[in-house]
Amino acid sequence: MAHLSPSFSATLRIRLDDSPGTFARVADAIGRAGGSLGAIDIVRIERTTKVRDVTVSAANEEHLHAITEAVRALEGVEVLRVSDRTFLMHLGGKIEVTGKVPLKTRDDLSMAYTPGVARISQAIADDPSAAWNLTIKKNTVAVVSDGTAVLGLGDVGPEAAMPVMEGKALLFKEFGGVDAWPICLATKDTDEIVAVCKAIAPGFGGINLEDISAPRCLEIEARLRGELDIPVFHDDQHGTAIVVLAALLNALRVVGKRIEDVKIVTTGVGAAGIATTDILRSAGARWIVGCDHEGAVYRGRPGLPPHKAAYAERTNPENLHGSADELLSGADVFIGLSAPGAVTVEGIARMANDAIVFAMANPTPEVPPEEIASLAAVVATGRSDYPNQINNVLAFPGVFRGALDVRATTITPEMEVAAAHAIASVIPEEELGPEYIVPSVFNREVAPSVAHAVAEAAEAAGVARRPRSHE
Repeated sequence: MAHLSPSFSATLRIRLDDSPGTFARVADAIGRAGGSLGAIDIVRIERTTKVRDVTVSAANEEHLHAITEAVRALEGVEVLRVSDRTFLMHLGGKIEVTGKVPLKTRDDLSMAYTPGVARISQAIADDPSAAWNLTIKKNTVAVVSDGTAVLGLGDVGPEAAMPVMEGKALLFKEFGGVDAWPICLATKDTDEIVAVCKAIAPGFGGINLEDISAPRCLEIEARLRGELDIPVFHDDQHGTAIVVLAALLNALRVVGKRIEDVKIVTTGVGAAGIATTDILRSAGARWIVGCDHEGAVYRGRPGLPPHKAAYAERTNPENLHGSADELLSGADVFIGLSAPGAVTVEGIARMANDAIVFAMANPTPEVPPEEIASLAAVVATGRSDYPNQINNVLAFPGVFRGALDVRATTITPEMEVAAAHAIASVIPEEELGPEYIVPSVFNREVAPSVAHAVAEAAEAAGVARRPRSHE
């Protein structure tokens, strides 16, 4: 059965004959078309007809169209309008700027703007660090994208990236109390993106890089981290890595294994794959083999680009060759950050006892979760319709909240590992189980726990400009 989702839902405004059984035929048509009937509202009653708004959920756009046509085909029923609820949510954008101070009188105006504001500007000119107290800098993050790697859509351009970046800003505010703003750039040039980020940095307390294609994203982040004194965080890399580590820590507790002892095979050696491998190594993992579409990444493999050659130097301790499926034999953990079909059910079957499988390709996992349920002790995906969703929203709001709270100059590997442990610790030991290794994205304990851990780790690493207790 297809998975029905509110993201493919619509409100059908229909006019139907005011006679017994008419609406029952509408409900039956929706059900026969495989849709789910939601809210039903009367808009108005006419002489011989009624106008109703009927909300339906579908599996995809084609399914939604099929449901609409099934209703349209009914005798005595007229479809007046179809309103896609997801499009309605995006009308005019999802975020706005609101004032924090009253502006009702001449006194208010003279302090908020000229002439009073000149004194604030002069104070910051005399001491630029005062901007942390006297402007929005202390709580504001730039969400920067060039639109080249948006979701599963690829290079759709900066305008099409805007709804995603707006959504990111909304999540920052909702879960971390951080004011974030989307900045979508009409350039793919690495030097230009770095220059733009450096130019706007004075107005922000941090920069979140988003949906920038690999391998450029690796260079952009590395250069900005080296040249700016505010946190720079490429969420597609490090947000994913943090939540993967959190999930793995709890999965290992479920099966009674240690991260230092397990054999880990990954597919996908792009931005997320490299960052995930690095955080696992920082957390103590010793045996990791990464695979791309040509198989194992090993030292001396012909044609490796620089970022994969560097990856080979710090992984694959036995310099193994072969496909991901072959390497899964005897492995304890599989982490997929690649594409559907990257491994097979037969490959998973050859893993060690109490295997852990994270198949995170979205929307179609590397291997069908329902086909390996009896083969793996713990299964996680990137989807919300299976247990154990690996979702970046568990990480980035709290990471930036903690970094901003101590005015961190950067985000260190220690801060990222601390964030992962904080996410994992939200689930009490007695509640851990094969289908509950990561907390819900709506668990309000997550972001504060992550923020506290990140702030402490920043202080320990010497990258905090103020103690957290000052907040």
